[in-house]
Amino acid sequence: MKNCLLKILNWDALASKTLHVKPNQKLLALILKFFAHSGDSWFWLAGLFIAWLFSGDEWRERIVFITVGLVIMAAAVIALKFSIRRPRPEGKWGQIYRITDPHSFPSGHAARSAALAVMGIAVGPPWFGLAVSLWAPWVGISRIALGVHYLSDVLVGWLVGAAMAGLAVLAKPLILNLFSFFI
Repeated sequence: MKNCLLKILNWDALASKTLHVKPNQKLLALILKFFAHSGDSWFWLAGLFIAWLFSGDEWRERIVFITVGLVIMAAAVIALKFSIRRPRPEGKWGQIYRITDPHSFPSGHAARSAALAVMGIAVGPPWFGLAVSLWAPWVGISRIALGVHYLSDVLVGWLVGAAMAGLAVLAKPLILNLFSFFI
């Protein structure tokens, strides 16, 4: 069993390394850095707060639901990260992530992007669901290409994010009832 797990982890590391952006691909690296940072939790929480401040009731309901869904998803990801404690791949880029969160499995950015896509499709207007669904894969791909995550970190992150968002969608009436004072 242990031998099998080591083979899987070695394959994962090799597959991930083949997806890394090359040093001479400066424009691609710049684009990937944009996508990698666009999945930051502070970015989304700040954006949701600003949107909440300036929106009407219909969007406030969506924003409250998405925010609560993201917080629930983040708790699940943090619990997994600190239970598993898989170190991030060696690398130079992303020192802020390496310092503040040394654990890579599962990818919180991938989980967040998948959760946003699922919740966006469930509660947003079609253009919003489509936009976050097109954006979400690039967040995960960028995290692998820039060397802050392994391929399996991102794949499991997407699964965790989608599953937690699915649970949030099922619990939407309860969530909106509990947090109705924000709407």
